[in-house]
Amino acid sequence: MNLQAALFDLDGTLFDTEGQYTIYWEKIGRQYHPEIADFAHIIKGTTLVNILDTYFNTPALQKEIVQSLNEHEAKMRYHFMPGAVDFLNDLRSHGVKMAVVTSSNKQKMARVEEQMPEFATLFDCILTAEHFAHSKPHPDCYLKGAATFGLKPQECVVFEDAYSGLAAGMAAGMFTFGITTCNPREAIEDKCSYVIDTFEDLSYQKVIEITKNYE
Repeated sequence: MNLQAALFDLDGTLFDTEGQYTIYWEKIGRQYHPEIADFAHIIKGTTLVNILDTYFNTPALQKEIVQSLNEHEAKMRYHFMPGAVDFLNDLRSHGVKMAVVTSSNKQKMARVEEQMPEFATLFDCILTAEHFAHSKPHPDCYLKGAATFGLKPQECVVFEDAYSGLAAGMAAGMFTFGITTCNPREAIEDKCSYVIDTFEDLSYQKVIEITKNYE
């Protein structure tokens, strides 16, 4: 393939934050939807708007959840996954465009940049929930990522951890790497193009080798 761009999910892919979100959404699930087993896992990777519209359908309740989530995110700490920054720098050195494609909103990203001022400098663009008409697993977000660079889906690769994000990348017609940060290899190997355990052993050249037969 003619690799021109790499599109990255954020939480659970670039950032080691999924444990913090799981704790929060498990608590919310027990409080508001005890009838739904594994609530935190079900909503993973979807936008807040989608979660609110689907599970919290009154204005008062939605306001309550938004305030609660804002308070939780204000206390969160953001750390890159091992090897992620070196991999990003290697891609850039080979002229690959890079974008974050996240279900998080602009408010969350503002908090990220407060903690990590250098974050935005690593990417050519950051696409948040406000940029998409549909939440993952719809391919809209990744198609928008390709379009932002004026590229075809076949010229882009996706890096994702959640089922919904993997489905979005595959539906967009992109070579999709699944990272085993939140789900075991056997749970995602049939939901993506290729499984990786970490960014630490990944490089531009290895991505080219892995994807060389992709059309």
